[in-house]
Amino acid sequence: MSAPFRFPRFFVTTPSPCPYLPGKTERKVFTELSGPHAAELNDALGRIGFRRSQNVAYRPSCADCTACVSVRVVASEFKPNASQRKLIRRNADLSVNACKPWTTEEQFELLRRYLSARHPGGGMAEMDDLDFADMVEQTPVNTYVVEYRDPDGKLVGACLSDHQADGLSMIYSFFDAQNVDRPGLGTYIILDHIMRAAKSGLPYVYLGYWVKGSPRMQYKTRFQPMERLGSGGWTRFEPEPDAATMLDALLG
Repeated sequence: MSAPFRFPRFFVTTPSPCPYLPGKTERKVFTELSGPHAAELNDALGRIGFRRSQNVAYRPSCADCTACVSVRVVASEFKPNASQRKLIRRNADLSVNACKPWTTEEQFELLRRYLSARHPGGGMAEMDDLDFADMVEQTPVNTYVVEYRDPDGKLVGACLSDHQADGLSMIYSFFDAQNVDRPGLGTYIILDHIMRAAKSGLPYVYLGYWVKGSPRMQYKTRFQPMERLGSGGWTRFEPEPDAATMLDALLG
């Protein structure tokens, strides 16, 4: 007989500076993912806007701000535009492998180079190899590290991803941001996840939070059709395109 399901206990963090909007503070509500029903709980919470970090599920719960919006790509209906198709062709020589969530020195070195290039001074900049191991290996759900290697076997990209009942949830991706021969690796990793979800019959790819007014988050809206989570549930979402998205349209 399986253990009875216990309703999770939720907690709230103390306010801290918002990493996306200057002058704002953030607060999160969270609960522990543990026990035999951790995966089911994670799936259920994911459908109402929670994200996973190690063995914790969380979502924003800010007192005076609702800028963070959960978004997901409708993988079953996605059709890449001209520039995205070009990117897929350019990276067709990469070998992709979904590995068990065990860290390697090679992954950690790639992460360090990525953080140095893209997020110097950010919250993860001081992460050491033990912190990285905790981020990847402390998971109570069905998790993979998806590795992307060039024809010489060099690791050029990776993504920590959860396989949920209704889709793939991209927890964190990192890549060789200074590889001049492969621009757009971050975009390609998302495209690959969308194609993998569609091929597996999974309807969605969860991209976390889109934050209106934060330039760092605008790339997420380039993958259409997309849905956002609001008070009435998940609905189609297509905000005004940013400059890069408009360029994509012109090139297409």
